[in-house]
Amino acid sequence: MAGTPTIKDVAKLAGVSISTVSRVMNDSKPVSPESRRKVLDAIQKLDFKPNELARSLVMKRSNLIGVVVKDIGIPYMAGIIRGIEEIGKMYKFDILLSSSYGEEDSELDTVQFMFTKQVDGIILVSEKTTERVVDTIKEHKLPFLILDRIYEQSRINTVDVDYEQAVQLIIEFLESMGHTRILHAGQKKDSRSGAEKFIAYREAMRTRGWDEHFIHVPGTTYREYKESCEELAAYCKKHAISAVFCMDDELAIALMNHFYDTGVGVPEDISVFGFGDDPYASIHRPKLSTVRIPYYDIGAIAMRKLIKHLRKEELMSESTNVPIQLVKRDSVAKK
Repeated sequence: MAGTPTIKDVAKLAGVSISTVSRVMNDSKPVSPESRRKVLDAIQKLDFKPNELARSLVMKRSNLIGVVVKDIGIPYMAGIIRGIEEIGKMYKFDILLSSSYGEEDSELDTVQFMFTKQVDGIILVSEKTTERVVDTIKEHKLPFLILDRIYEQSRINTVDVDYEQAVQLIIEFLESMGHTRILHAGQKKDSRSGAEKFIAYREAMRTRGWDEHFIHVPGTTYREYKESCEELAAYCKKHAISAVFCMDDELAIALMNHFYDTGVGVPEDISVFGFGDDPYASIHRPKLSTVRIPYYDIGAIAMRKLIKHLRKEELMSESTNVPIQLVKRDSVAKK
């Protein structure tokens, strides 16, 4: 056959109408098993490749999802992206991926760029989503989800964890190990997840009649956390703290490194508990006890919710929580 095969050639070889070929390719309406087999055989024999641009114009859908991340080098974000991408492939959706590196203007420019590429929806994987970015997406009336541990997600489609339940599990575990003087190193104002963890921690302390011990730790990176470690260590010594519950694994590891550098043994002298189960939590010595957040599942569920919404199979619920798991390693010892 001379030239590139067309949908007419597929229909002629299969002995069916062009509309039947279209229904098979788009899986839009029921087609008899026999007709479907003939069409698929013809597509294979002709090595037919549909014109995706023309197809998207006809279908008014590109099967392309924009994914904006802070940095694909951040381990937990890489896990989320893998979940998004693999589910996308299952449903024959591609992703357009770009990093914003935490800059609001860059995130906004990336979102605007994705509009020009006719994406069907957007997933934001961030740690500092702003109202400007959210309002811009809303103005374009695109379906979207925000996977952000900091953004206040009331009435926003998201996939997350139940922080209250997670903190309850942590405190129950530390209690079973004999710890009653527990310091929580976290954030109660700067971060939505931090605020939820603090509230759950405070409630757990009050329920048990234990003293509250809290220190605010600013920032979101290991480098920023290191600046607070001296203050945390001094507080632990002054108040005879036996266990520190950190808001995330990076802070926990920064604190354990500080303890090591200053001759304080973990867990011999003090126990440390993290949150997240990032990849380095199981590599660090001692191995970090933590809560495992299934980041792959968060990405996978987010993508599935968005695709099912686009296909009008179900409406997106505002929030879906994924189950978490307590991971007991070497950084916590009996008191």
